[in-house]
Amino acid sequence: MTTTFITGANKSLGYETARRLIEAGHTVIVGARDPQRGQAAADALGARFVRIDVTDDASVRAAADDVAAHEGAIDVLINNAGVPGPHVPADELTAADALAVYDVNVFGIVRVTHAFLPLLRGAENPVVVNVSSGMGSFAATHDPDRVESTFPAPLYTSSKSAVTMLTTQYAKALPDVKFNAADPGYTATDFNGHGGPQTVTEGTDAIVELATIGADGPTGQFRDRHGVVSW
Repeated sequence: MTTTFITGANKSLGYETARRLIEAGHTVIVGARDPQRGQAAADALGARFVRIDVTDDASVRAAADDVAAHEGAIDVLINNAGVPGPHVPADELTAADALAVYDVNVFGIVRVTHAFLPLLRGAENPVVVNVSSGMGSFAATHDPDRVESTFPAPLYTSSKSAVTMLTTQYAKALPDVKFNAADPGYTATDFNGHGGPQTVTEGTDAIVELATIGADGPTGQFRDRHGVVSW
């Protein structure tokens, strides 16, 4: 049985990823910051809930300790929790805004990965999937035919560039664990007022694919539902 821990799994992409992986036979642990929403999501999915605030070292450590006590190890870690940042003109963005976005989108991945690596190393085929974005791709954001080029969002986009690079560097530095980044694509979620053209199921295709790779699967890749993404 494959055991998977997902951050930000109480709604949208995280919830749908959990649903699909449970359907595929995974034992899923729903990680979420809000206890009520997290427990409600876990109950609806038939999963176990563990509270985790990826911006808080103590919360992340407590979550890892909880999983160690109950499951003993995990096979897959999906770093899905993320925030878009403030919707304000670029000239109004502050360093405090940047710290808040990076604290979730980038530093949160480092916190969770650090705390959960010992649990992953108990698995036969340990896998980490970091949910990034084509919005962090230089190629996509400079292509006038791509929707990513139409949304200036300095903090979110740069944080997702960092997520992708972080992923490739973890893959190089830790060859005993497979690290890959997923681009959900322009998906209808809370992030965009459910305005994206893709369904949430389509948006989780790359995440699910990377979460279910075998021992001969890739590492250090950035993929969307169509394949490897240029960035």
